[in-house]
Amino acid sequence: MHKEHEEHQEHPDQSVTQDEFRDLLRAQRVWDLPELPSFDPDAAPGDPLPLFHRWFTEAVAAGQTEPHTATLATADEEGRPDLRTLMLHDADEHGWHFATHATSAKGRQLAARPEAALGFYWPAQARQIRVRGTVTARPSAEGQADLHARSTGALAAALTGRQSEVLGSAAELARASEAAWERAQAEPDTPVPTWTAYVLRPREVEFFQGDTRRRHIRLRYRRDGGDGTGGWLRELLWP
Repeated sequence: MHKEHEEHQEHPDQSVTQDEFRDLLRAQRVWDLPELPSFDPDAAPGDPLPLFHRWFTEAVAAGQTEPHTATLATADEEGRPDLRTLMLHDADEHGWHFATHATSAKGRQLAARPEAALGFYWPAQARQIRVRGTVTARPSAEGQADLHARSTGALAAALTGRQSEVLGSAAELARASEAAWERAQAEPDTPVPTWTAYVLRPREVEFFQGDTRRRHIRLRYRRDGGDGTGGWLRELLWP
């Protein structure tokens, strides 16, 4: 009994009360910066891609942590929303690129409902970018080239596979991961058939510039025409 009591003392309960949580939540501040960047929507380019490239470059220069990560939102066959954070692989004239296993939850959801949204949040400059559109899978060769251009760790993770499946134990993951690392190091060109590159062709792209007085600037680019193939219309949105 004495030993059990000592073990309990070594690991005290770290829970907080609901009131403590609310007080802590309300004490947090947003964009505690000496100055926020300006944004003149009238001077924005006619296409959202150059503006995305510019804002990304400025986020990196401002020291934003992991600016290449984004939240991908999808929906399953029943229409229930889902999201996760992943890495952006490119943004070009075709759209915004990312990759995953076709057999993963998001891969299956995109196969059933090929519509998605990407969200970027860069608090170092009080900026957000939202991208919505149709997602298509790229040719298999492109997905494999994308994977093999990345790190050994990325290949090992892809070789481990079974993403989103139920895991029996941490030990099972450790064994599979170790085997995948060994194979990735010994066979750096080994293919991973389920690894797939995707591109989100935007129908809407919104740029949000925060303002300390909450007079946020929201500029939305929207495709002219219902099929998403027309030119870009620009419009301001109320914050």
